[in-house]
Amino acid sequence: MNSFPVFLSVIYVVRNQVDLIESIVQRASEKLRLLVTDYELIIVDNASNDETVNELKTLTGKVGYPNLQVYVLTKEVNEDIASWVGLENALGDFVAVLDPMLDDIGALPEILDKAVNGADVVFANNLQKPHQTFTYRMALAAFNFLYKSFNGIHLTKEAPPCRLLSRSIVNFILQHPQPALTYRHLPVTGGFARINIDYSANPLTLKQKKLGESIDRGMRLLVSTTQAPMRLVTSLSLFGAAANLIYSVYVLSVGIFKADVAPGWVSMSLQQSGMFFLISLVLLVLGEYILHMASLSNEGPLYHVGQEFTSARMMRRERLNIEVVSSSVKSDSLSNSHRAIG
Repeated sequence: MNSFPVFLSVIYVVRNQVDLIESIVQRASEKLRLLVTDYELIIVDNASNDETVNELKTLTGKVGYPNLQVYVLTKEVNEDIASWVGLENALGDFVAVLDPMLDDIGALPEILDKAVNGADVVFANNLQKPHQTFTYRMALAAFNFLYKSFNGIHLTKEAPPCRLLSRSIVNFILQHPQPALTYRHLPVTGGFARINIDYSANPLTLKQKKLGESIDRGMRLLVSTTQAPMRLVTSLSLFGAAANLIYSVYVLSVGIFKADVAPGWVSMSLQQSGMFFLISLVLLVLGEYILHMASLSNEGPLYHVGQEFTSARMMRRERLNIEVVSSSVKSDSLSNSHRAIG
């Protein structure tokens, strides 16, 4: 396989993977060395509390692996924010984001080929996934239904976390006021040329995602990517007002045209229960928006890099010290040498 003449950045987010981290880096380095002319492997440590950071320091030493950059976060954040740490520091013409536990770097040649041939963003979906609980699957299905209703896309299928972005896409997302929040959906909703591919590979881990964190992440995506939930609030409010007006007309009509009016306990109870149901829905959506706005205004930076270190050997830095001499200059030098000797 011929290598692609591009500079590729690959981003891995890891946490507490001390036993697997060297094999992960080794396999990635072997694949990337043959795949492209230049690369960098960016490891974002998501606040590991084992010996992963020390192992990464060893891997970037003089006897370690080249082209490795490590960013260690001081506190655990969600996967999108951790991935954006790598994207902000990536220098490549193309940037690939993969989960080393779930995604196979062996699919990268096909992904990169699509990007080199004109796709702005390539999404890759591993058909083999860890088993999730029934509750998680139901919550995920509900989220995808709502997101597709509001935005017209199935986020899990059409914009999976494994992706390769062109430099222009990364620069475009950087201009957004909240790039870490929009990174997940903007490449698929921004009108860019995109391609989705499927592949099948055994994941390295069978870990299950946390339902609470996934719900929080999903709500952030819903309220930050569309105004549809707020439109739903106004629609429900309008419907409630219209229903109250119609019911009032109905009550007046019954009082005027019907002599033997039964006690209004049933109708009053139905009215109260129905209106309280609508009010509850309105308050639910409004509450999510209020929570989202409060989090944006009150929270500090989304992440903080506590440590940062790179490999002792960086191939692109070594190439900076190589001076290319043209053949004409070489021939002139040789002829001058012969004259001097003569």
